[in-house]
Amino acid sequence: MSDSLLQSANSLLQLGRRPEALTCYESYLKTNPESAEAWHNHGIALSQMQRFPEAVASFDKVLALRPDSAQTWSNRGNALLEQKRYGEAIADYDRALALDPEYGSARGYRLLAKLWCCDWRDLERDIAEVSSRLRAGARVIQPFGNLMVSRDPPGQLQCARLWTRGEGAQTPLWRGQRYTHDKIRIAYLSGDYCVHPVSILMAGVFEAHDKSRFETTAISFGPDDGSALRTRVMKSFDRFLDVRGRTDFEVASLMHAAQIDIAIDLMGLTGDSRPGILAFRPAPVQVNYLGFPGTTASPNIDYIIADRIVIPEGEQRHYSEKVVYLPDTYMPSDAKRRASDRKFTRAEAGLPEIGIVFCCFNNSYKFTPEIFSVWMRLLKAVEGSVLWLSEPNDSARRNLVAEAEKGGVAADRLVFAPFLSNLDDHLARLTLADLFLDTLPCNAHTTASDALFMGVPVITTPGPTFAGRVAASLLSAVGMPELIAPSLSAYEACALELARDRAALRAVTTKLCANRAIRPLFDTARFTRHLEAAFLAIRERQRRGLPSERFSVATAP
Repeated sequence: MSDSLLQSANSLLQLGRRPEALTCYESYLKTNPESAEAWHNHGIALSQMQRFPEAVASFDKVLALRPDSAQTWSNRGNALLEQKRYGEAIADYDRALALDPEYGSARGYRLLAKLWCCDWRDLERDIAEVSSRLRAGARVIQPFGNLMVSRDPPGQLQCARLWTRGEGAQTPLWRGQRYTHDKIRIAYLSGDYCVHPVSILMAGVFEAHDKSRFETTAISFGPDDGSALRTRVMKSFDRFLDVRGRTDFEVASLMHAAQIDIAIDLMGLTGDSRPGILAFRPAPVQVNYLGFPGTTASPNIDYIIADRIVIPEGEQRHYSEKVVYLPDTYMPSDAKRRASDRKFTRAEAGLPEIGIVFCCFNNSYKFTPEIFSVWMRLLKAVEGSVLWLSEPNDSARRNLVAEAEKGGVAADRLVFAPFLSNLDDHLARLTLADLFLDTLPCNAHTTASDALFMGVPVITTPGPTFAGRVAASLLSAVGMPELIAPSLSAYEACALELARDRAALRAVTTKLCANRAIRPLFDTARFTRHLEAAFLAIRERQRRGLPSERFSVATAP
């Protein structure tokens, strides 16, 4: 009887019915407390339910019984990584790799944990090792983590293919049925309907959809953070379906029953995404958009929405999806966003009243030794300047300060901005900066949009991948091509020139502030019409029985 209970628990976990699986494991463990398998899978279920501290405790039970399990050390590391306990996670990955150098994706997660910490020791060697294993066909790093280090579009496609290979073929729910409803039914799938960049960018678009032509559904499988933004997003849809606790098949069946015409995956291959839903083909057309700046390599995704900067014509071969080009930029914005009335001062932010404030509010995992060296040279060249960064984890802060001092820059030239839960306050505080300095190989995305929205010039240089060209797309759409440097040396020279020439900096800032109102970057209504034109064209091709094909959306009048 007990063995059948364990088998039932494993089957429920495989089906994604995690609460039921957890109950079965707990019943089984009452009479079988020495079962390493049950404790391990109990930890997996807890991890999948985002109960990470409890998951660590379950993995500890396994390791007390079976300390030579590379799998458990790696999964324990993953649970620690999710809790931002990066140093401990790295130690667990080291244990896993010592036991089995070929084990799964432990090497890739270890690399990502090191990036979070700005621990750059042996970084180039670690990246080269991951890249080599990818080329050899090893599922060594998850695709989102690979975007942070990869400068190789073919390698990103290979990584995504390896990741999606394990999805397994499913019997499609949509089998050619022709729908007769008048409005085009679109469903946006996301676990990020909360205070998250995707919702921050898309809230205005959800509201601006032409409800006489489109019927919109949200498929939400992420947390309810109780925020005003979530409430606003919920109200913007015709239907908001909270599908937490439902299996992939159950969610796909709901979508199919609703006769969804176009399913838009707003997460792609990011951490908490659920590609298994679209693996059942619940809709005639399925689209990769916004949340994952790269290819999914999934046979279940027909299109990716982009622009000609983030995916140049010659790069289309590195995407499994057919590219739909929007005319201005692929990135949406919310014209209703406003900075708070709170008046921040440089003094309270720990910034100099007179000196130049360079800033970068990207996550620390986007920092690299190469870009940080540029920043340090700028600080040494511009007297009285500081570098203003988002407050990182303690390990990253220590490592960044140590790197600065090693390069001859005093620790107090790095200023760390505490997290502000109020998004409007965050925007208001941004105006204290003079110049936003971008990162490579992965650019600022929402953080660059925030800076430009508040009139802070962003200096970038395009990389060879989608993720490394986003800031160039935004600057082009706001009419500031002079801030797109052709190389990293030109990026450094541009930043240095503007920092030393106050009149030139004022002129650039004045131009940016004027362009915000007349250029398309922050025109939500215009952007939404372009996006809808893409959906109309996609739906028309499908109704005519035509295969997916790349195309461009015409500029709205």
